[in-house]
Amino acid sequence: MNDDVRNIALGVVAAGISAAFGWLARTYLWKRRLRRKQTFFGLPENSETLLVVNRDPASSEPAVHRFDVFALLELSALIKDCGANVQVVTQDTAQQGFGERTEFCVGGPSSNRRMMAHMSAMLPGVRVNIDPEPGPDRGAFQIGAERYRLDPGITEYVLLARLTAGQRREARPVFLFCGQRAINNQAATRYLARNHERLARKHGNGSFVLLLKVVNSQAYGPDVVELVADVTRAAQAPLPPAQEVSARSSHRAS
Repeated sequence: MNDDVRNIALGVVAAGISAAFGWLARTYLWKRRLRRKQTFFGLPENSETLLVVNRDPASSEPAVHRFDVFALLELSALIKDCGANVQVVTQDTAQQGFGERTEFCVGGPSSNRRMMAHMSAMLPGVRVNIDPEPGPDRGAFQIGAERYRLDPGITEYVLLARLTAGQRREARPVFLFCGQRAINNQAATRYLARNHERLARKHGNGSFVLLLKVVNSQAYGPDVVELVADVTRAAQAPLPPAQEVSARSSHRAS
């Protein structure tokens, strides 16, 4: 009987030790993933971050498009997971530099002057057609010598960028979500939320600019997103001469 009791006790102790080691291992892996996530987003515990909200260009009143609201909610969840604090500001009141704290900037240059400033300063190789008049190039992206036209509801494009200013190790990144339509901004935030670990492994803590294609948003919403290309080099280089751009084919839905 004593042997049986002893064996049971030893079994309980062994199970307890195994459970403790399992819990410690899971906790270690969780903390390591969290640290990597915080590093990639530039969001250490209790840090401050800026969420820049654009306006709905279709509204005469100060308003935010519902798809941009969804994008902001997804970004807020990422920030909360990192244990950081967020300050939400509108695109016309964000009058401060960048690099001191992480910034998430949502919306194209036609609806977000902060986005326009960032693109002018850090993405000289990108132009967005913000002409309000109808035409085949309305809303089109020009990236280097390539032009990407909008086909509403069928084929739409969005730029997802992580940019850092200068070479300071402590400089916080700026994330840009620049879509041809509001639903594309949400698609980019969702893509980032789903793929940030893979992006961190590939790009580390450096800058990158990705061109994403949102496929058939009228049927699938922001869920079907394809990576077109890493356009970092073209986006950060000066634009080529106009005649070279005009000689290249434009991208449309086929």
